[in-house]
This record gives sequence, C-alpha cells and structure tokens, in this order.
Amino acid sequence: MININHLLKVAAAWISIVYVICYAGVAMFPGIRPGFMRYGLHMGIDMGQNILTFGTFVSGLVIWNVITLLAVWLFAALFNVIKK
Repeated sequence: MININHLLKVAAAWISIVYVICYAGVAMFPGIRPGFMRYGLHMGIDMGQNILTFGTFVSGLVIWNVITLLAVWLFAALFNVIKK
C-alpha cells in the first residue's frame, strides 16, 4: 500500500519547485514561452503579452498544486484498490 499522505506532500513539494523554476524561466527569458508551446504542446499560437505579477504567481501555484494533488490522490487510490 502507498502512504497517500506522504505521497501528496512529496507531490506538492515537487510541483511547487517545478512551477517556481518555470515561472522564473519565463520571467527571465520571455522568449521560451512560444518555443515551449510549439515543441512541448505542439501548438503555434500568438501568446499575447506576458502578465507576471505576484497574484498570477500565487494563483498559478495554487492551481497547479490542486491539479497535482488530485491526480496523485487518484493514482494512489487506484493503486491501493486494484489488486495485482
């Protein structure tokens, strides 16, 4: 059985670190965003202007943590329920 609480804490720490690195990367090198969209997400769209504020940083951090925690919780729940 997977320890769900420990797994959720590790996932939250991991996604927070990744988010901060990505946010800082876009803040320091704005040109990487279109490249990521083209090669990482296979999309070619006009991104408009960068909006980098403390509010967008915090809201993005919360949103990504919620998405990650839900995904990891579902994985752990399914892993614990489904037998080999």
